[in-house]
Amino acid sequence: MSQTKPVYASFRSIGAYVPEKILSNADLEKMVDTTDEWIVKRTGIKERHLAAEDEYTSDMGAKAAQLAIERSGISKEEIDLVLCATVTPDYFNMPSTACIISDKIGIRNVQAFDISAACSGFVYLLSLAKAFIESGMKQNVLIIGAEKFSSIVDYTDRSTCILFGDGAGAALISATDKKEEGFVDIHASADGSYADFLVTPAPGSINPVSQKVLDEGLNFVQMKGNETFKLAVKTLTKDVKEILQKNNINTEDIPHFIPHQANYRIIKAVGDALKMREDQIVLTVGKYGNTSAASIPMAINDIYESGRLQTGDLMLLDTFGGGLTWASALLPFAGKSIK
Repeated sequence: MSQTKPVYASFRSIGAYVPEKILSNADLEKMVDTTDEWIVKRTGIKERHLAAEDEYTSDMGAKAAQLAIERSGISKEEIDLVLCATVTPDYFNMPSTACIISDKIGIRNVQAFDISAACSGFVYLLSLAKAFIESGMKQNVLIIGAEKFSSIVDYTDRSTCILFGDGAGAALISATDKKEEGFVDIHASADGSYADFLVTPAPGSINPVSQKVLDEGLNFVQMKGNETFKLAVKTLTKDVKEILQKNNINTEDIPHFIPHQANYRIIKAVGDALKMREDQIVLTVGKYGNTSAASIPMAINDIYESGRLQTGDLMLLDTFGGGLTWASALLPFAGKSIK
């Protein structure tokens, strides 16, 4: 009886899109009672990008996806699954943004759907892509994290409007028989008992669209900042320690630690707890803010385009988001480096 060769999921390419418009801290000073100094000290954020009024989550996702496909060396006709992670879909809640992106980039008759895992969305998609590929169901999976977070932010609420930005990132995950190119491990988890830490109350079956929803601003994101901060640091640190220990990898052996870009203080606290060097930690929060599901792929794209990410480099991803959800991943970059 012939032995079937193992199949592994590999990270083949990365792409991202950032809208042109910049909302600086100086701009926010004119909108709400805040200062550049306060925002930078508390969050590390200096500016964030905002999509144009007629630029939607699917538009940004399509541009990031197109770039990831071009860089992968795989034709769009070979893609057999399209997945999108977003909490700001074009429509609440059908058709899915993945379906719209597929149409915009010319992928036809292929399974496509969205997931909602907030800031953990992209790593959740990695776990799905791995499962589909290693089970033999799919060969080439396009994954996209895309957010028009400005569409659910109240720009009179200084506790949230300083944090979030818009953007998209995408990756092509493909089957390989080379174990050294395959994902090392992924952890993904959730705890719904903390659901009220980060929530958009409407629209939904609890709060259908009504005048009350509009009057009370229930269509905007709400966050318990201090509670979320403390739990994020604790959970992210614990999750990274567990995935490294399970796979017998030391922190000093990680060239690229790519955490969710929510807040510089969270990233620093986790980095310090893990004894990470500054050169290991990827930081983009200062220029993009928190772009939720797009955060990690946008950060990967930054180090790719700067030439820091080389073929074979091991990446450690770590994220935490509304749900509450969290996830971590260890995987090599199996694509062709830019230089």
